[in-house]
Amino acid sequence: MSQPLRVGMVGYAFMGAAHSQAWRTVNHVYDLPAPVEMRVVSGRTEASVAAAAARLGWSEHTDDWRTLLARDDVDLIDICTPGDTHAEIAIAALAAGKHVLCEKPLANSVAEARKMAAAAQAAKPFGVRAMCGFNYRRVPAVAMMRQMIAEGRLGSIRHVRANYLQDWIVDPSYPLVWRLRREVAGSGALGDLGAHIVDLTQFVTGRLITEVSALTSTFVTRRPLPSASSGLSATGSTEYGEVTVDDAALFLARLGEGIVATYEATRFATGRKNGLHVEINGSLGTLVFDFERMNELQFYSREVPETEQGFTRILVTEPSHPYLSAWWPPGHLIGYEHTFTHQAHDLVQAIAAGQDPAPSFDDALQVQLVLDAVTRSAETSSWTAVEPVSV
Repeated sequence: MSQPLRVGMVGYAFMGAAHSQAWRTVNHVYDLPAPVEMRVVSGRTEASVAAAAARLGWSEHTDDWRTLLARDDVDLIDICTPGDTHAEIAIAALAAGKHVLCEKPLANSVAEARKMAAAAQAAKPFGVRAMCGFNYRRVPAVAMMRQMIAEGRLGSIRHVRANYLQDWIVDPSYPLVWRLRREVAGSGALGDLGAHIVDLTQFVTGRLITEVSALTSTFVTRRPLPSASSGLSATGSTEYGEVTVDDAALFLARLGEGIVATYEATRFATGRKNGLHVEINGSLGTLVFDFERMNELQFYSREVPETEQGFTRILVTEPSHPYLSAWWPPGHLIGYEHTFTHQAHDLVQAIAAGQDPAPSFDDALQVQLVLDAVTRSAETSSWTAVEPVSV
């Protein structure tokens, strides 16, 4: 690539702001094979998307995402919309010869995800690339965890423990926003949070989930309808709607090579704001990652003398650690937004090299198949196999 990579983004709320931060920053941090240009952002209403473009740093704006597909000055479509629109936008963009970055989970159903993966495969011979945005892969400590496991530092993996805990809908008066409606979000805590820990644990261990036994629960089944203007509940509103997604999902799992695992995803863990925790136990040691201390790993090794054994804190801020050579001196911490900058860096590098970025749409489809198995298991109260990506 010698020409700039010109980006068009669809959606500009929470994820759109995070992605915009990354596109604004990546040129200034990394020596990229091609500079990134923030060409145009799309939203549903003219006034709102115009304000977002000015705030987030986009050169232009539009209220119709379809216009991006016909523009010769847009090379990549970045999808930051609710899950019910992912398939339509991604498939159309790939057919138009645009690279695609799509937020997780890939889709709202396995059927949609399979169509998206097939579209990505069909576009690949034409040099068009597609990636799903599982940003926690790009935490330096997580990437370091993967390296250490691949090097055999834990020996044979025995146990995986993962949970992702939030509390933002504990209050029953919190309104019925789109994330609580199955027709828009696909699922609740399972897809919103569970997808992250499924991908993260498979990423660091290099093993896939093969079978699950699950339960899900919805604690508050009716919520106030949001006001049209703010998206939050109108003062004194007496209109209610049904919550159609799970509030919590818990499941046991088996991974390859006899590994056993436990997963928990909930938005009802009172006091937990973004508590993502992963522990991997092996025959020679243990690694622990806690996102609330995202610049650290805890490492226990049985290979040191018994008198020296104990959990060691590894501060993952050295230039030799993943991603960190471009940032600050050792000991100077990075944050959540940096994971999206790393994601943008990896995507640009892959496109320039003519390589498939990771996670691919096939990888994201595999996560979707795990979520589907969890849903089916919860419905039947039985162990349920994860379907293969290709059938």
